Amino acid sequence: MKYTVIDVREADEYKSGHVDGAINLPLGLVMRGARELDDMPKDTNLILYCRSGGRADVAEKAMRQQGFTHVTNGINQEKVEAKFSV
Repeated sequence: MKYTVIDVREADEYKSGHVDGAINLPLGLVMRGARELDDMPKDTNLILYCRSGGRADVAEKAMRQQGFTHVTNGINQEKVEAKFSV
């Protein structure tokens, strides 16, 4: 299965290391309905992660409210890399 991985940490955290191919959309942008998501189909398989899963959980709920249907909280970089074929 193909996934789009979104790192919801801040840009400086993303720069310090991230899942290969992950898109950086900080939580604040996600909460405001990031324009980067405008062209993304609502049924895209999304995996969100942050440092400990808290921000990813908030982002998951926000994205579901925005109409996204396949959103998973991957918790953090280590867990995403271990559990998903990204």
